[in-house]
Amino acid sequence: MDVLCEDKGLVRKSEKLVKTERSCSLFTSIQRLDAINLFLSDFPTFGLSRLKTYLCIMNILLLGSGGRESAFAWKISQSPKCDQLFIAPGNAGTGQYGTNINVKVTDFEGIKQIVLNHGINLVLVGPEEPLVKGIHDFFLADAELKSIPVIGPQREGAQLEGSKDFSKQFMVRHNIPAAASQTFTKDTLEDGFKYLATIGLPIVLKADGLAAGKGVLICLSLDEAKQELKEMLIEAKFGDASSSVVVEQFLQGIELSVFVMTDGTHYKILPEAKDYKRIGEGDTGLNTGGMGSVSPVPFADARFMQKVEERIIIPTVEGLKKENIPYKGFIFIGLMNCDGEPMVIEYNCRMGDPETESVMPRITSDFVDLLTGVAEGNLDEKELIISAKIAATVVMVAGGYPGEYLKHKTITGIENVRDSQVFHAGTYLDGEAIKTSGGRVLAVTSLQDDLFTALQQATADAARIYYDGMYFRKDIGFDLL
Repeated sequence: MDVLCEDKGLVRKSEKLVKTERSCSLFTSIQRLDAINLFLSDFPTFGLSRLKTYLCIMNILLLGSGGRESAFAWKISQSPKCDQLFIAPGNAGTGQYGTNINVKVTDFEGIKQIVLNHGINLVLVGPEEPLVKGIHDFFLADAELKSIPVIGPQREGAQLEGSKDFSKQFMVRHNIPAAASQTFTKDTLEDGFKYLATIGLPIVLKADGLAAGKGVLICLSLDEAKQELKEMLIEAKFGDASSSVVVEQFLQGIELSVFVMTDGTHYKILPEAKDYKRIGEGDTGLNTGGMGSVSPVPFADARFMQKVEERIIIPTVEGLKKENIPYKGFIFIGLMNCDGEPMVIEYNCRMGDPETESVMPRITSDFVDLLTGVAEGNLDEKELIISAKIAATVVMVAGGYPGEYLKHKTITGIENVRDSQVFHAGTYLDGEAIKTSGGRVLAVTSLQDDLFTALQQATADAARIYYDGMYFRKDIGFDLL
């Protein structure tokens, strides 16, 4: 039996589907229906969901609205396996890759209606909040949703990010190298004061729960650490997130981010990246969500990455299996390179931002095929191809960020960008105008043959865009040259 495609002739003969380079959008609705009917008559037990995957007619829902989700949407839209892409809620840029739907990422009932109304076949969760709050568990507990794959761990697995104490205890149980630490509550504050005096300076304090990226403090003196610990525990400086606080040894070295996709048994290591947190050039000023990133990282050579895989990635994936914690999704491992030895700073249960904007352009294989491998538990059978080119990302932020920042400023000049990809983050459409809505507004990524050219191009293209209060760092990645 053969299936006819309007631009490539016969795309399947007998028992095998032949891969084509054409977009699935070239199938008309009638041709799709005919193909489905023919296929089911030949393979009645094959199943509709797998059939859709083979026929490139998968509808995907992407949750989130930041630069990370813009990069995901850009990459997913390139796949012949994606028919329709929906983004909830999305931003001014994601609409060019799919359909934005104004539903919050934590509105689980609203998300359910999107899935049912639009025939969604797979859900990719971008940010951590819905994962920590149990969106994957919500799907599994609902009779109408339980067969829809969710890329992102269930609530228990998301505790790798949702609870700093949980993640530290997990590292200890599985002998994963990390900074020494102890956790304290308001009832053990005096013990916390004693511990502070034993671990040297600087001292790292981490709110146990999610604190919108603000729950980590680096204290340069013992008095400062005591005061901050008291404010976190007694005065609830970060709300419920700091009802428990992890007191941690400060690690000296160079940071990098390592990203792993896993189906719970198998894993693939995505391109690593280095991000830049400080608002000011020369890594000065306040911490931010990220002012830029580069991938690959020059010092993360084969020998170093072998250590990361053997000492951290494998024990992490195997540890989750041993503890019967289901995990389908991404593990973002924040590392410190301490004189050539990798040490874990933290886990995250999703991809990083802005690192994703540097990582996605370097993946040249079908990203949706990888997501399908995660969903179906056969990630080991999927192909991951990584470009040798270098990606550099410059993040453009609103005036005043990371403090109180300007909003609703009109953005112009995106059309003037020459050799970079612009990923929207904090933007929205006001009629035909694109306006700012968040602290981090745009991420400008250039993919080039060498680091200097990538950095130069991304920086130059960022300068071609304008809005009132615009700011970006002009030294991203220059420490690596």
